[in-house]
Amino acid sequence: MKKRYRLTALCAMLAFAAQVHAGELTINLAFKGANQRAFWDTALAQFEKANPDIKVKASFVEEEAYKVQLPGWLISQAPDIIKWHEGERMRYYAQRGLLEDISSDWQKNGWNTSFASLKEPSSYAGKQYAVPTDYFSWGLFYRKNLFEKAGIKGEPKTWQEFLDDCKKLKAAGITPIAVGGRDSWTLAAWFDYIDLRLNGYAFHMQLMDGKIPYTDPRVKKVYEAWKVLIDNKYFVDNSLSYTLDSAQPLLIQGQAAMMLMGTFISGGFADGVKSKIGYFQFPVMDPKQPIAEDGSADCLNIPARAKNKADARRFLAFMSRPEMNGALAKAFGSLPANNQAAVPDDPFAKKGFQILSNTKGGIAQFYDRDMTKEMADEGMKGMQRFVSDPSTLDAVLAHLEETRERIYKK
Repeated sequence: MKKRYRLTALCAMLAFAAQVHAGELTINLAFKGANQRAFWDTALAQFEKANPDIKVKASFVEEEAYKVQLPGWLISQAPDIIKWHEGERMRYYAQRGLLEDISSDWQKNGWNTSFASLKEPSSYAGKQYAVPTDYFSWGLFYRKNLFEKAGIKGEPKTWQEFLDDCKKLKAAGITPIAVGGRDSWTLAAWFDYIDLRLNGYAFHMQLMDGKIPYTDPRVKKVYEAWKVLIDNKYFVDNSLSYTLDSAQPLLIQGQAAMMLMGTFISGGFADGVKSKIGYFQFPVMDPKQPIAEDGSADCLNIPARAKNKADARRFLAFMSRPEMNGALAKAFGSLPANNQAAVPDDPFAKKGFQILSNTKGGIAQFYDRDMTKEMADEGMKGMQRFVSDPSTLDAVLAHLEETRERIYKK
């Protein structure tokens, strides 16, 4: 009787210990704005309700701080779930053995079908390490009333029309373009789009892959087109002193007319502001080049050093459902990664979907998502140096070429 009691007690203790271990799920999430935070609060509560044996312990970190802290988490105190970027940014960690292979989950959950268009950026060496959450287009947000004030009748379709509109805005005493250059990746959007428009998708991706010298005259041509905007003072003064968060109010409050950014910022627009803002595709620069776009995607991952991978897989399956994926996209001002989810009833999301759906010239991820991290970091530092002093262009390109040769000849 005593042995049976001890055995029963031991089984109960083991079951309790297993339940405690399996029951805590740690999640580290990047967020930007109240809408994104509110979505995650609701989604995590729904997950706990659907899985009463699991208790979620979530940490919310502002987007830019998250990027800095992520490497340390993956190496030491890894959570069970992270939110990150698809493409080269994800592959950087997968290549180093810091992300869990979830290829079997792609098979089990039917993700090869529901996430078909985003399987490639979720993969490294033929295996999947990410579940896509959403993707978004890039374009120029603009204040309709400021265009009207400057006498601009419609959205510019060509580069010359864009330059003419900037000139009209400047003449009317309006700052044409806001940019948060302190966050260097916001500058990369300008490089991406001018390069895609002038040189095309194939050239752009070869450059991202380190196969084209930065001393190539076609690369310099991109910076020279950019320099026209800087020389004419079409960007906000002291643009390198602004982050995205501090530059965005310039657009929202009508202190600047335009901002080149992904549709994800629209998730933070108040309803009263949305009707005052328009959104247009980056203008054509060379009509002979097929139109190509940036279409950045984000994802959820399980770190390789996560302690509770079983429940982490349950969370990924839950978040990949069409209704959850659609709700995330609506809150984030983006498009759902799951092709069974509804596109949000939002003017910016709809326009972004229309742009990407009709893109024939190719869809890139984004500068720092298509390129190795080390090269991207140096490239964006070079952009800040160029914006600060455009006369340094040749020196910037020479330094980037030295960096390219060092990185890609390893």
